[in-house]
Amino acid sequence: MRDAQPQAIFLKDYQQPAYWIERTELTFELQAEFTLVTSQLQLTCNDDVAQDGSLTLHGQELELLSVVIDGVEQSGDQYQLDDESLTLQGLAENPVVTIKTRIYPHKNTALEGLYQSGSMYCTQCEAEGFRRITYYLDRPDVMSVFTTHIIADAAQYPVLLSNGNLIAEQTLANGTKQVSWNDPHKKPAYLFALVAGDLQVKEDTFTTMSGREVALKIFVEPQNIDKTDYALDALKRSMKWDEERYGREYDLDIFMIVAVDDFNMGAMENKGLNIFNSSCVLANPATATDAAYQRIEAIVAHEYFHNWSGNRVTCRDWFQLSLKEGFTVFRDACFSADMNSATVKRIEDARIMRTVQFAEDAGPMAHPVQPDSFIEISNFYTVTIYEKGAEVVGMQRKILGNDGFRKGSDLYFDRHDGQAVTIYDFTQAMEDANGVDLTLFKRWYKQAGTPVVSVSSEYDADQQQLSLTLKQRCPDTPGQTDKQPMWIPVQLGLLDSRGQDLPIVVEPAAAWTQASQVLHLTEAEQTFVFSNVAEQPVVSLFRDFSAPVKVEFDQSRDELLFLLQHDSDGFNRWDAGQRLMLHWVENAMAGDFTLDLAAEQALRSLLLDPALDPAMVAYLLTLPSESYIAEFSSEIDPQAIYQARKQVRETLAQALVTDFKAVYQRLSAAVAYAPEPRQMSARALKNLALSYWALADADGVQQAQQQYQQADNMTDQMAALVTLINSGELALAEDYLQRFYQQWQDDVLVVNQWLAAQAGSSQLANAEFVTTLLQHDAFDWRNPNKVRSVIGAFANQALCHFHAIDGSGYRLLADAVIRLNASNPQIAARLLAPLTKWKRLIPQQGQQMKAELERIMAQSDLSKDVYEVVSKSLV
Repeated sequence: MRDAQPQAIFLKDYQQPAYWIERTELTFELQAEFTLVTSQLQLTCNDDVAQDGSLTLHGQELELLSVVIDGVEQSGDQYQLDDESLTLQGLAENPVVTIKTRIYPHKNTALEGLYQSGSMYCTQCEAEGFRRITYYLDRPDVMSVFTTHIIADAAQYPVLLSNGNLIAEQTLANGTKQVSWNDPHKKPAYLFALVAGDLQVKEDTFTTMSGREVALKIFVEPQNIDKTDYALDALKRSMKWDEERYGREYDLDIFMIVAVDDFNMGAMENKGLNIFNSSCVLANPATATDAAYQRIEAIVAHEYFHNWSGNRVTCRDWFQLSLKEGFTVFRDACFSADMNSATVKRIEDARIMRTVQFAEDAGPMAHPVQPDSFIEISNFYTVTIYEKGAEVVGMQRKILGNDGFRKGSDLYFDRHDGQAVTIYDFTQAMEDANGVDLTLFKRWYKQAGTPVVSVSSEYDADQQQLSLTLKQRCPDTPGQTDKQPMWIPVQLGLLDSRGQDLPIVVEPAAAWTQASQVLHLTEAEQTFVFSNVAEQPVVSLFRDFSAPVKVEFDQSRDELLFLLQHDSDGFNRWDAGQRLMLHWVENAMAGDFTLDLAAEQALRSLLLDPALDPAMVAYLLTLPSESYIAEFSSEIDPQAIYQARKQVRETLAQALVTDFKAVYQRLSAAVAYAPEPRQMSARALKNLALSYWALADADGVQQAQQQYQQADNMTDQMAALVTLINSGELALAEDYLQRFYQQWQDDVLVVNQWLAAQAGSSQLANAEFVTTLLQHDAFDWRNPNKVRSVIGAFANQALCHFHAIDGSGYRLLADAVIRLNASNPQIAARLLAPLTKWKRLIPQQGQQMKAELERIMAQSDLSKDVYEVVSKSLV
């Protein structure tokens, strides 16, 4: 255990710095064993802060060589230096400070600051990585104009990149090369980027709405140049979409993306020079699945959209993280909905919320969208900040309407361009642009937890009235009790006996927004009375997942089947199906499940309806995951959930096997592969049908073998491989796994898919098997993608094995966390999430989980990242 507990940082303690940094000039000399960094900082006194001539700069893992203030080199007794800071004394009002440091990128396994990935140099500075490069005011409210000079061996590092526009390039006499970049837009240090390597480039151009031509460049290692076309196309579509939907034009002469194998995150929006995890940018049909293509499209869009929602307007402090991330996730979700199926995208978003974010809200790391404190900011790059933050932005659009929301976003960008602001500056712009008071709504930012809305209805046939009573509550979370009512937008419809939407006449009328069909639940309890309702309707609540809440509404099996078949809102059709299937799993756990004829016929009619979007049908026929089911369980019994879900799935496969076979054959037309929505949708249902068919019939297993052998794309090949793994025929699975590895062993990203398919398998992935994967030549503890492919897939997908009765799965995860704590604390902390749920499990397994957390806590030299998660979990 640590000798001293890390200290929390609190939002309430925010203060501006004593100095601002107007200009930052950096010189990097890349040498074989180390890198020399010289930073020249032009400081300006902050007149709003009392001055004593001192300034504390952040720094970690730095070797300080010299400090010069206004041309005078400082001796060691003229400044204070410790492991995390450098404090300067006797500063004038506008001093120039020059600091020289030595760093060792090849030893930087944390992958923060400047580090090496293979032979390439690259950076990751968000959130606090820049302090590993030089001493600096490493905080988002300090915005500076950066000029960067990079000096390196010209032959070894022909490509030298940084933020902004290239302003100079020269070859020096000693065989080195120097390039200089200038970013004219002020930015915080977390947006700084540098890349050096022997890279190839894919180039294109984009003409902005004002007629400027922007150079687009994607830099990759030579073997990956054929995997850049889709990302480049997605970038151009993102740029056009942002102009059309938000009026935002790109502001530099060049936009660059670099693909990096070793990267803790998905991608980073550094101004003008986005650095991407290679898995989030590289794709061709042979090596990338449809899901990978869609992920690339979304992440390219997300990072590009940050140019305005994050870069041009940034965060005042890290407690405002959702200001940029929640808003940008909302923007990229809207983009993906426009590029593909809006209904399918909404289903995918809701699944993440209900499976991952609701679990976070119910656990020890629960926190508001705007946290009050943190020990390590990296632990707050969470689904609450990102996805729930996006839902909070989306609810504002529900309340204000599309036009009102656009007016608010225009005002926000125009008012705060070039500034570091808060979440409330965003809501203030929405209020001012629309003349609305959002004070009550702001509780979404400050109250943690998932609100629960309980619903009761009463129909009066004589009065032709429906009364709908909604009550809201929010459970206690760590540090928060007695939650206040939220402003919850409730989008709904009333269906008549033919499945048609009835016209809405409701009191109180002020609560109804006709344009978006939204009721406004703003009190602990409200009753809404609907008039002119000629027959008892079926109520369709929270259409389009209009608020991230849990709903308690006792609708009958017949009503849920009716909504599944007829609701005009595609999301609620899926939701009705999930609620039905949850009931089936609960019944199976109680030993009382049979698939009744009406349900079987309803599913068959959906499956065989060629007019429906195949991707939506695939979701309608997909059972809730074990993690999803767990979030709707009062006490989690992982083995019981696994067995019950398995029984329901096998029953569906047997009942509909003929139909699954027919659908598979109908959708198996031989067409040239293209990563476009119509084909992706068809493949989604075709491969789902294959998985069910193989579960019920040996002919389906043979068809999976044939599909694997004939596949001309990774989507079909991987789907067939997973089907064969899940067939229960171990020898067959091992044969095809070996074939796959022999074919793809030289492609790192495909091998990661191969690892994940095994580590996430309920058929294969017990702790002993996963241990053998960790010893495979294809695995590397230093690479975050490989760690996630094995440890992450095991702990989050192979739940029957992770939750093994003997506790072996928990031990394996704890061992991994302990090992990674020393080398990459950020990844170690992120792996911990499954262990934090111990209080919600049945006692036997919960106590085993707790014991592993205690074992981790007992380790010496725990990182702040891991300490924070474990200590909060054990409270």
